[in-house]
Order: sequence, then structure tokens, then C-alpha cells
Amino acid sequence: MEAVLKNLSSTAELLAVAARSSVVEQWDKQTLSRAFHWARYCEHIFSRFHNNTTINRVMGKQLELTNESLRAVFPGYTDICFSDLFQCQHLLLMGLLKNPDLPISIMKILFDTASPVNNQQSDYLDVTGFCSHIIQCKSACKVLSPLTDLSGADVEVQGAVLMERLEDLLSGGGEACRTEHIVNSFLQEGEGASGHFCLVIAAALLTRSNSAAAAAQTASQDCLLDWLQKEQNVLQQMCSALPTTLIIDLAKRHLKCRDAYCDVLKKWASSMEYSMSEGEWVQANTNRTVSFQRLTERFLALFAACPSLREDVEKELNVLNISDGDFDVRGLSVWGDLLSAINK
Repeated sequence: MEAVLKNLSSTAELLAVAARSSVVEQWDKQTLSRAFHWARYCEHIFSRFHNNTTINRVMGKQLELTNESLRAVFPGYTDICFSDLFQCQHLLLMGLLKNPDLPISIMKILFDTASPVNNQQSDYLDVTGFCSHIIQCKSACKVLSPLTDLSGADVEVQGAVLMERLEDLLSGGGEACRTEHIVNSFLQEGEGASGHFCLVIAAALLTRSNSAAAAAQTASQDCLLDWLQKEQNVLQQMCSALPTTLIIDLAKRHLKCRDAYCDVLKKWASSMEYSMSEGEWVQANTNRTVSFQRLTERFLALFAACPSLREDVEKELNVLNISDGDFDVRGLSVWGDLLSAINK
């Protein structure tokens, strides 16, 4: 174990050097291959020990000590924790590409298109064409994506992968605070809160597993829901982009999701103002998310799926209407008009 901890610290130092040191100017192909070899070693360590609470806690403490030393050497250094090790090669590559001192010779090796990357087992990984290989995969996904049903198997697989990552992280113990890092990374890979990313999140929240893994899955989905409640922009994008039937399925499955969706609907209503020219309530901002009629339909769909919610929401809308003056005249209070539309 002592040797493993030493290797772990050395690899963390390697990542810091790759991203922030001018030493990379002296790197050659063999040095580059050795670096990726150690990154793969750390990924193997994570895969082997992420479910062992005792061991990964020891490794976490070792990384904390290493981080403290590296912060003193590299201003702006970003700490590495045990949960980051699953993507160690990615961290190494990103660090190198962001380092302004990376020599052109190394860039040529990484982006070589004549010799595709060799992933066969050897003493050291041949990283020739490593970036080109990634670009080819990304390009293939871009080309094939219009041919793919976004509500099909690809979304379900990505949702399952996200759940698996979160379950692995949480099962390690003391790592819950790092789940945001995992989901944020997933969000960045999904190019922001796009429609596809929203579908993946929904698929993850609707994933079912066998009873043996139910507890771990519940914890992971709770963690994802907590993240969504913090990321209000993503939550609103999901409520806007996803089909109503899918949102209703989420609301029926998760109480947190139901309440969050209801809050978003009320937030949309609060942003509306009455347009005299249109004779209707419209959202004040130029990017109109939903019409008043559509908002009413969404409330009714939610009440149909969750009948116990209706009485409480109607009471809340009534209180808001009273605070607006409780006038029985259309166009004076969005809450009063919403109540009338719901109860028609």
C-alpha cells in the first residue's frame, strides 16, 4: 500500500507539472507515453478500490497532503481528489493542451492523423494520434446524431452510465460533495443544458435497477435531484425542453422532482404580465418559455398525475391572488386568472 500511495502522489504531481510547468518543453514521445501510462494506472486504482471505503479514504488523505504541497508550488492549482482518478487520462490531456509551454513536437504526436492511436497492451501506451482519435469519435457522433432517436437506447445508456458513476462515487464514502463535479463535467461534455442532455438526466432519474442495487440508486438519484435544485437554469431548461409526459413521469417517480416542477411553473407565472394588445398574459422577457394556456395545461396535467398536490397549490394561488387585491377582473392578477382557468 505504501508503494501505491507513493505512486498516487507522484501521478498527482505529474498532472500539476503537465498543466502548469514549463518542464513540458523538454518532453519527448517516450515521456508523453510514460505520463499516460501512469494516468491509466490511477484509473485502474480507482476501478479497483472505489468500493473499498477504508482504502479510498486513506488514498484521499494522501492526495490531500499532496494537494497541499502542490498549492504551495503552483499558484491557482486545482486539487485532485480520489473521485477524479476515474478520468485521469482526460485530466492529463486537458492539462497538457492548456499549457502554453507544450512544445509543437508533442502537439504533432497527439494530433498525428497518419498513425492512429494504438491501444494494445504494452509497456507504455502509444499515444500517437490520441487527440485525432478523440476527434474522430466526436465527429462520428455528430454525424450519426441526426439519425438517432434521442429518446432511444443512446439516451438510456448515457443515463445509466451517469447513474453508475454517481453510485460508484457515493459508495466510496465521504465523497458526496464531489458528485457535483461529476455532473458538471457531464454537463460540459453535453455542451450545456441542451435538449439531449436534459433527456439523459431524465433517463438517469427514471432508471430502475434490481433490488440489490436499489438503495445505491436511490442515493444517486437523490444526489442528482439535489444538484438540479441548485442548478435552476438547467432545471428550467429541462421543464421547458422535455415533453410534458416525460416530466409527469419524473414527477410521479420523485417527490423532489414534483415539487421542483411545480415551483418552476409558479416561477413562470410570476414572470408574466398582462398584454393589452394581445388580451392575454405573456412572459415579460423576450425569451418566452410558455404561453398562459400552455401553463394552465401543465398545471392540470400535474394535478391529474398527482391529485394530492392540487389542493395545496390552489390554496397557495388563492393567497397570492388575495395579496394582489383579490379582484374578480381578468388581467389584474395572474394568480386569480390562473385559478379561474384551472377550475373551469
